[in-house]
Amino acid sequence: MNSKNTITMLFLLSILFGCTFSNTNSASSLKSDDKKHYLALGDSYTIGQSVSANDNFPNQLVTKAKGFDYDEPEIIATTGWRTDQLIKKVNETTLKYEKYDLVTLLIGVNDEFQGNSVSDYDPQFRTILDKAIKLAGNDPKKVWVFSIPDYGYTPYGKDSKASISKRIDEFNVFNKKIAKKKGVNYLDITPISRKGLDQPELIANDGLHPSGLMYELWIDEFLKRQ
Repeated sequence: MNSKNTITMLFLLSILFGCTFSNTNSASSLKSDDKKHYLALGDSYTIGQSVSANDNFPNQLVTKAKGFDYDEPEIIATTGWRTDQLIKKVNETTLKYEKYDLVTLLIGVNDEFQGNSVSDYDPQFRTILDKAIKLAGNDPKKVWVFSIPDYGYTPYGKDSKASISKRIDEFNVFNKKIAKKKGVNYLDITPISRKGLDQPELIANDGLHPSGLMYELWIDEFLKRQ
């Protein structure tokens, strides 16, 4: 092969491999863009106090949600947060995305635990739920409110089970009513939490929070609704 033909061949090969490389990059970018974005808002029940990060419910959700290609969940949650503290943090945070394909909201147990009334909880829950809807691209069907678990059915709360359960029910009646009014999805996981004393494996080693197994049961209920 003479030098002219060699140069021509190299030129054609460079075009060929260049196009292949370019197409590979495009496919990779498309795959990344196709992933669904998930934002989880809450407190200790969302961050997964006393379990590994892989065992909290947001991470179990993206692992088990077959057919729904979610990227790593973005979690805004801290143990002990009341609803007003969650609102403040969300407003201060620069989020990864402008809108999300799924937003979960589980908040209120610390409002109850710290002695706030449902009337105190009312405007704050409405505010954070409106924020969640906005972050879901103003599509309420992409928002899921989880009911507040009943910690009366844990070793920590069992001695005050009746009074705790009564107040948890009051808070959940309210947040369910508002969720339905706003047109968002509502997942009642409280009955699962009330298995904690009969099934101690559902409670984490701290005697208060859910174990990874309980979170798995929550996700099973969530997936039934998909």
